[in-house]
Amino acid sequence: RLVNGTSLCSGRLEVKSNHSNHWWSSVCEADFDQQDAEVVCRELGCGAPSVLQGVTYGEVEDPMWTKEFQCGGTESVLLDCRSSGSDRNTCSPGKAVGLTCSEPVRLVGGDSRCAGTLEVKHQGDWRPVSDLYSYWTLKEADVACKELDCGSAVSVEERKESSERSVWRISSDCLQSGSALRECVTPDTSSSILDFTCLDLLLQPNISASSSVDGVSEAQQQGFHVLRGSTFTISCSTQPQYPGGSFQLTFTSSTSALNYTKPAVNHSAHFLFPAAEPAHQGNYSCVYHVYVFSHALFSESRLISLTVTDLRPFIIRAVVLPLILLLANIGLYFYYKATRGQKPGRRENTEPVYYNLGVPAAEGGPTEEEGAQGAE
Repeated sequence: RLVNGTSLCSGRLEVKSNHSNHWWSSVCEADFDQQDAEVVCRELGCGAPSVLQGVTYGEVEDPMWTKEFQCGGTESVLLDCRSSGSDRNTCSPGKAVGLTCSEPVRLVGGDSRCAGTLEVKHQGDWRPVSDLYSYWTLKEADVACKELDCGSAVSVEERKESSERSVWRISSDCLQSGSALRECVTPDTSSSILDFTCLDLLLQPNISASSSVDGVSEAQQQGFHVLRGSTFTISCSTQPQYPGGSFQLTFTSSTSALNYTKPAVNHSAHFLFPAAEPAHQGNYSCVYHVYVFSHALFSESRLISLTVTDLRPFIIRAVVLPLILLLANIGLYFYYKATRGQKPGRRENTEPVYYNLGVPAAEGGPTEEEGAQGAE
């Protein structure tokens, strides 16, 4: 059994052995896992386990189950599972098993999981629900919607079928006392069936961004970067809870605030921006709007920050700076070359200058060699 919970399907787990008709024992959290929880929920006639955790169990320590359960998950009874061969004598105080199973309630045949014919599982049998003396109102229907985790009731209608079938009758007085649906059922036959519509809370939509340069990539919490002039897309999507609706893309920056709206197609919308500019830099979020059963619902996504990066200054610096350095080097080269050419150097292969003292040189006179021979 599950005790001290909100219903028969939640609370602290207690087990009583077939050999002990007097004592219920708590189970140590360390000796219990998800497969064991599936068996417990099935044995109690509840839905699948949704929460498994350690819970405190009072200042006075209850008797503890001394063996570890080793269920395969398919057993119908917990005590049919294998267990450890030896007793375990230690369990930290406050570490008993706390378990919450989903309630065996569902809505079938509707447009969403929160609309349709109300059915309850009891003693292993799913049956539709028929009210007793037609006393069901939205107040009683709220109990079913909350057990389904579907918010509050919008409508409850009685539908007549062509023939009688096995049903569960549920008294509104039992529900108003705070009991769960399956604790108030009585087997019966009837052709009157209850159809419910619950107003499910909208899930938070998703937002992502992609760029034509970088390819598709989801924007992370820290933001998304695009190059100036590149194409980028902001995408909004949501889980298929209700058909239709629309997405509003909201943009805010230090200087402006804008909204773009598109209808939801396949529960998503894509906002294309052909060329990124500094004006696109800021925060974006998606707001999903849908009109359900005369109620306007909306839900907003998280924010993402978009930054537009301009590469032109980097390109200018990457091209101009090396060009300036190149021209400077060329100028220095020619300067040093010109400066070095003006310095006096050693004369080589200088022809000797002869002076003929006392004898003027006549035109067409003898050569130097002939003059030398005549001197002899």
